[in-house]
Amino acid sequence: GIVGAGFMGQLAHIKNYAEISTCNVVALAEFRPELRKQVASRYQIPRSYESHNELINDPEVEAVIVVTPRQLTGQVAFDCLKAGKHVFTEKPMAGTLKQGQTLVNEAKKQKVQYVIGYMKRYDEGVVEAKNYLDKVIEDSELGSILFVRAHCFMGDSFCNPSGYISTKEEVPDYLEGWPTHPDWVPKSYELDFTGYLNTYSHDINLLRFLFSKTPKPEYVNFTNMDGRIAVLNFDNFICSLETGRSDYHYWDEHIQIYFKKGHISIKLSPPLLRNSVAKVVIYISGEKPQKKTFSGNFTWAFKRQAEAFVKDILSGKESKNPGSDSLEDLRLCEEMWKMQIRQNPNKE
Repeated sequence: GIVGAGFMGQLAHIKNYAEISTCNVVALAEFRPELRKQVASRYQIPRSYESHNELINDPEVEAVIVVTPRQLTGQVAFDCLKAGKHVFTEKPMAGTLKQGQTLVNEAKKQKVQYVIGYMKRYDEGVVEAKNYLDKVIEDSELGSILFVRAHCFMGDSFCNPSGYISTKEEVPDYLEGWPTHPDWVPKSYELDFTGYLNTYSHDINLLRFLFSKTPKPEYVNFTNMDGRIAVLNFDNFICSLETGRSDYHYWDEHIQIYFKKGHISIKLSPPLLRNSVAKVVIYISGEKPQKKTFSGNFTWAFKRQAEAFVKDILSGKESKNPGSDSLEDLRLCEEMWKMQIRQNPNKE
C-alpha cells in the first residue's frame, strides 16, 4: 500500500515499487480525490482510499510506503505499525527523539520491519566507498584518518522533473499530525530546527553509516540558515559538517576523508537524477601515487532502496536503515540544536 501520491510519492516511490516483480501495489491512500484517481489509474492500482486508516484495514496490504507531509509522517507510521504492517517512511522518521522511540517500540511489539528512507546508503558509489573505507581502516593502508569534511549546500535536486501528475487540489488544512520539533525549541528556532532535520539528517545519517559510529558535537553555529557549521567528534578524528542553501543549477554535496597517506572523495548525485551514482575518487600517496575512480553503473539509489525493502521483508533480514538506527540521527540533531540554543537562546 502507498500513502501519499504527491510529487515525491510519484517520482521517487510509486513508480519504483510498481516495477518490482516480487511485490504488487494493491492500494493507494490520498486525500485529494482527483489526484488519487489519476495516479491509481496510471499505475493500475486496483483500490484507492481517502485516508490511511481505510488502507490499513485492507487485508491484502502487507506493507505500507508512507510519503506524506512531514507533520503527518509519525502519526501515519504509528497507525500502520499498530495495524501490524511493515512500514517504510521518508526521512526524518519523526520530529523528535521521543516520537521516534514510540515508533520503534511499536514496530518491535508488532514484530514488523520499520525502515527509514535514507536512500544514500543504497547508492552504488556510496556502497563502494564504504567497502573501501572499511578495508583501509582495518589494514591501515592509508594510515590514520586526519580529518573529514562533509558539505551540503544543496542546489537543484529535482533535475527538471517530468512525468508526474499534478492537480490544483490542496492538501486539506484540517489534517493534524505530530509536532515537528521538541517542545524545548524556542519559537524563533522552530522553522530552522524543522528544516535542518528534514534536509541534513541525510548527511548526519550518511556520516554515521560510513564510520559505523555516532559522533558527539563539539561546536555548532546554526544562526544563519544559508551557511551553518557543526564540528563533530568521532573520537579518533573530527569532522566539519557544512550546511546551507543555494540556488545553484547543480547539486553541491560531498564528503572528503583525509588520511595520512591519501584521501577519499565522495561526490553525491542530485537525489532525483535517475541512474546516476556518487562519484568516488581515491588518492593513494607513495613512490608511485595512484588515483582510482569509481563512477558506478546506471542505477538509482531510490530504486535500489525500494528493491531492498521488499527483499528484506521477504527474507526476514534486517534492513540497512531500520528505524532503531535512525533514532541516532534524531538524538544527534537534538544535541546539536541544544548546543545552539544554549549559545544563542534569543535569536531574532
